Amino acid sequence: YEVVAITGDERGAGTDANVFITLFGDYGITPKVHLASSCTAFERAKTDVFRIRTHNVGSLKKIIEHDNTGLNPSWFLDRVVVTDVIRPHLRFYFACNNWLSKVEGDGLYIRDLLGSIDPMDIPKNKFVVSVFTADVKGSGTDADVFINIFGEFGDTERRLDNDKNNFEKGTEDKFTIEAPNLGKIRKITIGHNNKGSSAGWFVEKQVIVDDLGNKLVYEFPISRWFAIDEDDGKIQRDVLVGGSQPTLEGGKFERDLTDIFNVELAALLSPLSRVTIGHDNRGLSTGWYCEKVVVYCPFTGIEQTFPCSKWLDEKEGDGLIERELYEMVSLRQKRQKHPWSLWIWTSDLPSAGTDADISFQVYGEKGKSDEIRLDNKTDNFEQGQVDRFMQVELPDLGKLTKLRIWHEKRNPFGGWHLSKATLMKTLTKEKYTFPCERWLDSNEDDNEVVRELPATGELIYRVTVCTGTVGGSGTDASVFLNLIGDQGDTGDRDLINCKNNVNKFEKGSLDEFLIEAVAIGQIRRVRIGHDGKGGGSAWFLDKVIVREEGQAEANAVEFPCNRWLARNEDDGQIVRELVPFAEGQRLYTNYHIAVKTGDIPGGSSDSDVFVKLYGEKGDTSKMMLVVSANDLGNYFETGRVDIFTVETFDIGQQINRLLIGHTNKGMRAGWFLDSVQILVPVHGKNYMFPSHRWLDEDEADGKTTVELYPSEILDVEQINYEITVVTGDVVFAGTNAVVFIQIYGDKGKTEVITLESRSNNFERNTTEIFKQEDVFIVTAVDLGPLKKLRIRHDNSESYSSWYLDRVEIVDTKEDTYYFPCNRWLAVDEDDGQIARELVPVDEAFMRKDDDDEGTSGTLGLEQKMSTTYTLKIKTGEKKYAGTDSNVFAILFGENDDTIINLKACKNYKNKFEQGMINEFTVEAVDLGDLVKVRIGHDNSGSSGWFLDWIDIDAPSQGQRMRFPCGRWLDKGEDDGATVRDLYPADLQTEFYTPVPYEIKIYTTDVFGAGTDADVFIVLYGHKGVCTQQKHLCVNKRERRLCFERGAEDMFIVELEDIGDVIEKIRIGHDNSGTNPGWHLDRVEIRRQLRKGKGSETTIFPCERWLAKSEDDGETVRELVPSDIITQKLLRDGTLKTTETEVEDALEAHTYTVSVRTGDMYGAGTDANVFLTIYGDLGDTGERKLAKSENNKNKFERGEVDKFNIEAVDLGQVFKIRVRHNNSMIGADWYLDQVEVLDVETEEVYMFLCERWLSTKKEDKRIDRTFYVKVIPYHFTLSTAIEQDASTTARVYVIIIGPNDVETDRLWLDLPEGKKSFTAGSMEHFVCYGTDVGEIKRVELGHNGVTPESCWLVDELSVAVPTKGIKYIFPCKCWLAKDRGDGLTARLFNVLDSSTINIIRKVVYSVTVATGDIQYAGTDTNIFLTVFGANGSTEEMLLPKNEDFERGQEDTFTLEIDDIAPLKKIRIRIDGTGSRPDWFLDRRNLTTEEEYLFTYENWLSKTKGPKRTKVCELAAMVDDEEMVEKTTYIIQVQTSDVAAGTDANVFLIVFGEYGDTGTLPLKESTNRNKFERKMKDVFRFPDMLSLGELSKVRVWHDNKGPAPGWHLEYLDVKDEALDNTFRFPCDRWLAKNEDDGQIMRELACANNDFVDLSDKTEYEIATTTANADDASTTENVWILLEGRKARSKEFVLENKKKKFLGATDTFEFSSKHVGEIASICVGHITKDGKKVKNEAFWHVMEVVVTEKELGNYFFHCDAQIPLAAKKDQFQTFECYKSIESFASKVRNLVPVKYEIIVITGDVKAAGTDANVFITMYGVNGDSGKRHLRQKFRNLFERGRTDRFVLEMLDLGELLRVKVEHDGTSPNSGWYLECIEVTNTANSVTTIFHCGKWLHTAKADGQIQRVLNPRY
Repeated sequence: YEVVAITGDERGAGTDANVFITLFGDYGITPKVHLASSCTAFERAKTDVFRIRTHNVGSLKKIIEHDNTGLNPSWFLDRVVVTDVIRPHLRFYFACNNWLSKVEGDGLYIRDLLGSIDPMDIPKNKFVVSVFTADVKGSGTDADVFINIFGEFGDTERRLDNDKNNFEKGTEDKFTIEAPNLGKIRKITIGHNNKGSSAGWFVEKQVIVDDLGNKLVYEFPISRWFAIDEDDGKIQRDVLVGGSQPTLEGGKFERDLTDIFNVELAALLSPLSRVTIGHDNRGLSTGWYCEKVVVYCPFTGIEQTFPCSKWLDEKEGDGLIERELYEMVSLRQKRQKHPWSLWIWTSDLPSAGTDADISFQVYGEKGKSDEIRLDNKTDNFEQGQVDRFMQVELPDLGKLTKLRIWHEKRNPFGGWHLSKATLMKTLTKEKYTFPCERWLDSNEDDNEVVRELPATGELIYRVTVCTGTVGGSGTDASVFLNLIGDQGDTGDRDLINCKNNVNKFEKGSLDEFLIEAVAIGQIRRVRIGHDGKGGGSAWFLDKVIVREEGQAEANAVEFPCNRWLARNEDDGQIVRELVPFAEGQRLYTNYHIAVKTGDIPGGSSDSDVFVKLYGEKGDTSKMMLVVSANDLGNYFETGRVDIFTVETFDIGQQINRLLIGHTNKGMRAGWFLDSVQILVPVHGKNYMFPSHRWLDEDEADGKTTVELYPSEILDVEQINYEITVVTGDVVFAGTNAVVFIQIYGDKGKTEVITLESRSNNFERNTTEIFKQEDVFIVTAVDLGPLKKLRIRHDNSESYSSWYLDRVEIVDTKEDTYYFPCNRWLAVDEDDGQIARELVPVDEAFMRKDDDDEGTSGTLGLEQKMSTTYTLKIKTGEKKYAGTDSNVFAILFGENDDTIINLKACKNYKNKFEQGMINEFTVEAVDLGDLVKVRIGHDNSGSSGWFLDWIDIDAPSQGQRMRFPCGRWLDKGEDDGATVRDLYPADLQTEFYTPVPYEIKIYTTDVFGAGTDADVFIVLYGHKGVCTQQKHLCVNKRERRLCFERGAEDMFIVELEDIGDVIEKIRIGHDNSGTNPGWHLDRVEIRRQLRKGKGSETTIFPCERWLAKSEDDGETVRELVPSDIITQKLLRDGTLKTTETEVEDALEAHTYTVSVRTGDMYGAGTDANVFLTIYGDLGDTGERKLAKSENNKNKFERGEVDKFNIEAVDLGQVFKIRVRHNNSMIGADWYLDQVEVLDVETEEVYMFLCERWLSTKKEDKRIDRTFYVKVIPYHFTLSTAIEQDASTTARVYVIIIGPNDVETDRLWLDLPEGKKSFTAGSMEHFVCYGTDVGEIKRVELGHNGVTPESCWLVDELSVAVPTKGIKYIFPCKCWLAKDRGDGLTARLFNVLDSSTINIIRKVVYSVTVATGDIQYAGTDTNIFLTVFGANGSTEEMLLPKNEDFERGQEDTFTLEIDDIAPLKKIRIRIDGTGSRPDWFLDRRNLTTEEEYLFTYENWLSKTKGPKRTKVCELAAMVDDEEMVEKTTYIIQVQTSDVAAGTDANVFLIVFGEYGDTGTLPLKESTNRNKFERKMKDVFRFPDMLSLGELSKVRVWHDNKGPAPGWHLEYLDVKDEALDNTFRFPCDRWLAKNEDDGQIMRELACANNDFVDLSDKTEYEIATTTANADDASTTENVWILLEGRKARSKEFVLENKKKKFLGATDTFEFSSKHVGEIASICVGHITKDGKKVKNEAFWHVMEVVVTEKELGNYFFHCDAQIPLAAKKDQFQTFECYKSIESFASKVRNLVPVKYEIIVITGDVKAAGTDANVFITMYGVNGDSGKRHLRQKFRNLFERGRTDRFVLEMLDLGELLRVKVEHDGTSPNSGWYLECIEVTNTANSVTTIFHCGKWLHTAKADGQIQRVLNPRY
């Protein structure tokens, strides 16, 4: 945009402040842009022109401000004109004619200016404002009054001031305001600044605004005070037109959300008759579905509901955006609350004021209010001050009896002396006064901070607190107590002044306290608790005794407790309510509270939640919800239900309401509460409390507590269950132990029930064999359909072992449930468990079981609803880490928990030994997701145990979880705990979807068919979905028993869900054992049907050997299915069996794998190599590459080995995994490439590897994955400078694209020598990952769980060079388990990042061949520069895997700028190292096209004919050289002034194909060079031609006695082209002449000027989409919109079948339109006929070419509708243009660039080093320029330095490189940013840095490449 600011011609009109502009347009708002200027801008009557580059915001609406700095900041602005440079017809005029000043005019220095395209239509308007001050005492004001008028087009704020004395009592004041046209006026804001002696102001009736321009009068009713000490204390009010139509601003109005607003009206309208609601239809998605509107009036207490349930949308339903709503009277509620006003008088004594927040509670005859908190945010409660609080809502309490008031602080400024308090009911003006005149201070008076201010008499209670005698029962915490009586309570009183003991609440002590209060009647309850602070806060309270002072001891009331008040004991509560013994029975009731958090982003809370219930008989205390019944650990997470059981005294048969809220602590305190459900089993009632609102200071109404009323109350019915327990017919099957059962159904679960009825249950210790049945009747709530039961015994007696056959349960509906078990519940039998979880099985399967005599195994799959958990427990490696104690574990799930005795280990008899991993299998049903594990031991045996970790595989949850511990469970170690709670490490949790499979393996009945080997299986479904590899036998004993000749073995395994069809299986063994060879007949796999009851069996025939010595020697086979047998349970209870043949099974393919080992020293390996091939239909599994087809000795240096792999069709192969086992001596392996050939389809897949698989080299990995398509990602990570910000953890990044396509986890491993991400450091990484398309989100995380792995990340940047884009994510957050929000991984959205365009790169594979002659190899540094038709790269250092050795080819990937086609390369060596000479044979650069560069010569100062360290090589494509050789003759003409130089002169020539590199001008035709009037000729043979030349850069080194030089011109002759190019100069190159520069850039004078007034040719190429309905038979027309003019409409005639899904080209002659900014595309009928049917042309891209200027690309991808006229079209912006070389050369004119360098304002930011800058633009670069000024200390902290450099126009700036030479001791430099302004066109480009250039800070770099941010 071009911004023209015209300063007015008024005295003092100019400003020296910084001026900023913000443009508001149709498409959005620009950032605040600084109008960077020279010192002389914004002078009186001056016009200033600026160019600002920012995003396109469309038609401009309003704009301006300044920062009020400088000596004369006031500015009188006349007007501003803004032009869109790309679309010059878009010019907007913004009239101002006003001051921007704090002291002039109306005191505003920020203004909104409204714009117009017509310069004459300056939107001016006049408003007459009439203000009426009331005729009331003190109603006038001396303060400054202001008004802001809001209209539909904007707003205007003014001070109301005129010559008279305004706003006097009983007067009317009129003011005329000039302002832009605001359209229809909606509201005004009016107020004053409270200055002057009598600032209070009472406005009578109304303010009238007369809009003269639109001839409308608006009335704003007010009639209120604007005064701090009157009314509600406001001095500013928003008033709506007529006062009747409030606008609801600041709401979200998002789907399924409730928005809450407070609306003030001038009249009391409640109850309302109707409500009108609507919206203004502005914004992108305006349509709105309004569910209902609820209006609550605090004055009347009436809440009305107005249902809507309709769209307010022009495009939906009836199209209305405003509706009238009528009340649904049945939903009307009267909340019994009334508004009161409260005045608080603080005494006028020294230090009487307080900084604490004050709370109070009001008591009356009918009850009491809730606790109400008065925030002390402003200066409330100051000495001698009266504070007034409006809108205090109290319930109907009848006559008030007392006020309790207190504060919570005990800091030095918490003390407060309260004089009195007054309450007044707003409606009836009832008034109560509560005198106090006492301190509330822990250091004054009686040290109390709670006062009860009574209306009647005083009482004193004597309270005795008895602490228990249990070990550790005393507490150091602060204890409080509340006595609750018939007529109120005392409030929470801190028990500080003990009358009999100095050290309170010690073990066994009795402590007495006196409590002063008003009469509260008979004491019914005592609430006592503590704050949980201090080391020994846990407290065991025995009882509390209370009596009135002066009464006999016999009248004392005893309140027993006998429980812990401790966070980690009992139920975790630290507050308890005690009731007296009533005839020996307690009055406690259990309340089950289910709290549902809303499923809304950010809805979860870290804060502590509390709840308070109100019932008929009273209310409970505020109960903190700390220990949940379903024990989820991390409560109140999004979309979750947390269940808490609280025990409190009975508050009556009915709960009336509840109060719920949170403490607003923690990182994410805000909470979205969906609903609360309360179940009271004693009363048989279930209450529903809907909420569906935010409890968040920053959302909705800002409240963090809410009162809820029940929406429905359900009665819970109870029924009888008949339970039959069948003990099995096995020897010693019965038990003497006590048996417990718990039944689970859809609607809940019973309590734990003890099964006792007849005397001899469960057939105690008899040895006869028969089935014993025991029957029990149990009463419980109706559970609905039963889901599972848990049965256990307590192992308490001898003969406790029990074999349970089954349990049958009959409910009152006569439904029978069968729960088969058939297992032991015994410590020394089976798996050692004494608890089982059983699931019901259909009766038909039970019958089927009984028919098959004695085959109890067949029920396996039906019973498999229970979950098998595999626990792996790792004992630490420390000395004495093992234990012999009995270890137990409790698994806690979201739904339930289960206890396990870890007795029967699968793999070791002696368990829990040092360094051992023990495996256990347990079963449980429906625990839900595992949340934590509690593990401990009974401290018997050698007790100390160091537990490292627990792994739990829960297939039914589809999770493998790691629970890290790393601590002792030992009384004498660590903290002495022998039980610990462990939580899963999220990063190490794996997810999958599990299903039970019944696998039957049939071994053939032939000689030697059986095997002892370890057999494994993998199952595959559609598209390569597969299970984990599963070993079928768990130990050696099973391996010996299974897979015998002719045997049938059944296994039930839980594996991942692979879909409906099993496409193939892989089965194999590890060849271990004495007889590993195995002949497999077939495999049958049975699964339960997804729909209905029944199963499906898939048969996989094999009939082959899996043996090293038989058949083809393979021990792994892939099998495909032949038949599927389905068994389905019909409605009549019978099983139907059907058999079908599999028709289109996958085919077997052979894959030939060619593995090439690198040709370098030590590349071969003797290790065992393993390969896995992955395709989109599956993978081969890991195969050992055992037998090479062509080499006896595999994997030798430079060799190619071939292997054949047989596998079922993999489809498209996309990745491979290669690893070796690091065995043998020479295990290190350099893998060059792998080629996979699918023999059947003849498709070849190439995998370029070029990496070591070695534990010593590169990144020390021997396991690598390679992809067909990967791209490089560049990451930069900055760690914050805080002291403990660093981490030693391993960090990863995941890149996520559209549709959740994501890369693998990319691990950012630090280079060798670096152990951690240290504070203040910056690390760079390059990783190769899948191309995910456009990046949407980035996940950053680490794997640390310990405190030292805490990490504070400052910034993450992700660059994608192949896309030319970089994202910078500001993080500034902890990734830590115990810091911040406890997360070690974060998701960053790209929308929150800064996006920067960087140079687009292409990945080339580069091969360098060193010659095979003596001493050819080198260890020197080799640099490469690449030149292409579209530019050149910077010099790059080639990576060295090893040295470049003789006869060796080195291949690596390089990211090279997108400049193809390539023309030439330049190679340079720097001659360092012990072998600086190098014989270069050739090099290849390969992307889609291959370029060959041949040299076959030395790069050396001492060898070869050229004796050079630099060479240039032309690209060869298909044996054709892209650049030819030439000789350049350079003639240098020195001027005829005292002009000669003795310095050394250098130059670089630039042309179409790059540059020549630096040419020293040494060998001239004249002996004495560069003398006055002399012409020197220099000859450079054997150069690569540059084609057409563009410019020359010439400079000298300023050496010698007279270095100053005046150059007239240069001529460069290209002998091959026979063309001479003239470069005029006529300037000094001298430090003390002209502008002091010794480097000049000279433009070529040969190029003709293009006359834009001439006609030109345009070529237009259109690409039609390749879809069925994309083409058209009609014509297309295009109009070009250029910066200079607009073309006529070109009709693209559809003659020879054009626009049919290909590219069509058209040529037109036209006037020149200049640079093309956009095109209009239309679709028109051929003869102007009418359009009958709707038709479209789908165009993908349009390319417009003009030979002089270049190509313009327009990305369309749009459907253009057919029309009869040219009035319908679509406009497309130019997204890319490629300028022709001739055009670039014509633009090369000398330009001065102003460079502003801003050094950061941080400690030691400045530098004394020499600073250099190189600028890069579309026309080339500036060369390295030294930034210097004479006699000035540059680059100091917080300073701005300005430089002017002259060079040829660089065009649009792409980047700058800034560096320093680090020469001085204080060379470290913190660069904030660089602003570069092209003074020719005033365009400023800003390059933000914000980084150190310092060898010891950040990444240690002293150069940075900066990209512009737009």
